[in-house]
Amino acid sequence: MKKWLTGLLCLVCSSNISAQDREISFFNIFDGRFTTASVHSLDWMQDGQFYTRAVRLSNGVEVRKFDIISGSFEVIVSSDQLQSYYPEAGQIQDYQFSKNEEFLLLITDIEPLSRKDELIQIETDIEPLWRSFKANYFVYDRTRNSFLKLGESGEKQQSAELSPKGNQAAFVQDNNLFWKDLENGEIRKITDDGEPGKIINGTADWVYGEEFGLAKGWFWSPDGSKIAYYKFDESDVRDFTLTEWNGTYPGEIQFKYPKAGEQNSDVQIGIYSINNGETVWADLPEGIEYIPRISWTRKASTLAIKTMNRLQNHLQLYLVDAKTGSSESLWELNDEAWIDVNDNFTFISDDHSFLFTSDKDGYNHLYLKDARQGETKQITTGEWEVTDFVGYDETNQWLYYISTEDSPLERHIYRIKIDGSDKEKLSWESGWNQADMSPDFQFYVHSHSTIETPPSYTLRRADGEEIRVIEANDSAKRILENFRLPKITFKTIQLEDAEKLNAMMITPPDFDPGKKYPLIVYVYGGPGSQTVVNRYRLSHKHLWHYYLAANGYIVVSVDNRGTGGRGRDFKKQLYKKLGQYETADQVEAARYFSRMEYVDAERIGIWGWSYGGYLSTLALAEGNEIFSLGIAVAPVTNWRYYNSIFTERYLQTPEMNPDGYETGAPVNQADKIEGKYLLIHGTADEYVHFQHAVDMVDVLVRNNVQFQTMFYPNRNHSIHGGNTRLHMFRMMTDFVKENL
Repeated sequence: MKKWLTGLLCLVCSSNISAQDREISFFNIFDGRFTTASVHSLDWMQDGQFYTRAVRLSNGVEVRKFDIISGSFEVIVSSDQLQSYYPEAGQIQDYQFSKNEEFLLLITDIEPLSRKDELIQIETDIEPLWRSFKANYFVYDRTRNSFLKLGESGEKQQSAELSPKGNQAAFVQDNNLFWKDLENGEIRKITDDGEPGKIINGTADWVYGEEFGLAKGWFWSPDGSKIAYYKFDESDVRDFTLTEWNGTYPGEIQFKYPKAGEQNSDVQIGIYSINNGETVWADLPEGIEYIPRISWTRKASTLAIKTMNRLQNHLQLYLVDAKTGSSESLWELNDEAWIDVNDNFTFISDDHSFLFTSDKDGYNHLYLKDARQGETKQITTGEWEVTDFVGYDETNQWLYYISTEDSPLERHIYRIKIDGSDKEKLSWESGWNQADMSPDFQFYVHSHSTIETPPSYTLRRADGEEIRVIEANDSAKRILENFRLPKITFKTIQLEDAEKLNAMMITPPDFDPGKKYPLIVYVYGGPGSQTVVNRYRLSHKHLWHYYLAANGYIVVSVDNRGTGGRGRDFKKQLYKKLGQYETADQVEAARYFSRMEYVDAERIGIWGWSYGGYLSTLALAEGNEIFSLGIAVAPVTNWRYYNSIFTERYLQTPEMNPDGYETGAPVNQADKIEGKYLLIHGTADEYVHFQHAVDMVDVLVRNNVQFQTMFYPNRNHSIHGGNTRLHMFRMMTDFVKENL
């Protein structure tokens, strides 16, 4: 799939605003007027002089090729052309190029695999796509101007991709992996043992998809002669059942979900040869629990496999011979807490040296490892984090990366020579900056925004020189000018134990420091996350905060210990103690704000969603003398019920760390809740199961704690669809106004 720049879904705002200086109304949260245009599905051509985008028109979709400098374009293919060959085909929803760019794989009629997947979305210029989906795929031959349908059975396929040369394609169907010769149309099976609930070939099981971000589980070798793929045996993983509340007899959805301490899937890596149809299996040592990443080196003869132990604090890199399956250990990394899995990893020309990021010196930085010589060189240094490795220009020896060097609240673009010299900053405006580099590293698309300024997208040369503006979002800026918006300020909070926390405060447009205002704390607070950033974000919850401010509330957010952007020690001190430092920090921060002369200390509430709902529940219990209201949306209430990979990464297993599981569980703190408590959950939540809410309610009743609850039938963790979001935020608004 394509690379995605930070941005919101591109929508055309049809609202006309005639009034000046109006305040945000409740319905403005949902009417779409504050959405912004975004450049997030740009595909670079291999020569770096052109890029492509799919553009929706009133009568269909076109894939266009744009000139980098002038912005002029030509149409490569359209839905009309496809439908002239295959009238049954839907509109083009996404596309992929072969490496030689002679072929395109067109994706239509996307269908989420099940209810549990339907809101795992990637936003595009066309319409929502899903991380796990099946679809109809068509191959477009640009030279012959012809089309070929990939599947033949009438069924849809998953995870299809063209070979590097474009003359073959592979895909997943019914848990098995296939490849098709596009010249003669012959389809061949790579695997034949796939079976729902037992064997998965070429895609990921549930927990790998959610926690390791792995959806497509197979990869072409650089020359297209081999395919490396995952095989999951989830036979021994226990089923979890969601109830579908439809019809006279409600239905059930069952899927494999390994909870903390429970059995995970067994995982193997197969290497299939297109030439002889044989598969060899990677011969890896015993005792490996996870294989979070596989990737080909620059040679078709060698596959790189990253493995981890169950606690995810030991990472090993193996090189595997693609002919024999034999492996050798090339590198390992250890941590006293956990190791984050990411894609900041690149082999360079000799195939034994590679670039990677690690926080082993206390902050996440770039390193060069020469595995044969056993040497490791740190390239970037300082008390700041490299948050993203953009790429390595091997010709000119430049590494491009994003970092927090200016501030943990911001992101800036830098480049540096591979020997650590000649560091250059390529973004100069304060705020949130990202880069999408062309393959030849001559150009990049620069996105920039601030907390109050919608994103702009400009084309720049490798040294940062601006060439032209692609999207300025001027219309979005004009809409904002018609509203009296709250004021947003950033603060640093000094805690009693000398720890400093970053905070953000939203005050009413007509804020008067001589008045007393109720205060709402918004929390997420999960490991490595940040809510306090100088970045434009206007989701439903952010707009709701603006609406609350317009109605006389102060809204604050605080990044507690354990959040990201501030180094290893700040983030990983919560290891084995989830919920403890975070809750203490949110309570202490609320006390800090309560002492301000314009805050009504008797009217302070807290709310959050998911991990934020977890912390808002704990804070209402532990800080019952400071918080008089709490709203928890889809909260974890017992870590024993959550998935194995996430939970054990931070808490170890329940057997190893029973105290951490007990102390950090809201169900064990529920008797301390004294304020007004609203618990919201979707009955089809595939991440934080409705079981969490049921147990919490049971404990609250048992302890005679009064509360309010709302469940949304057949809604998942996102809790939306139809009027759901409007209903939920209206209920939350009424709850806040009545009780705060």
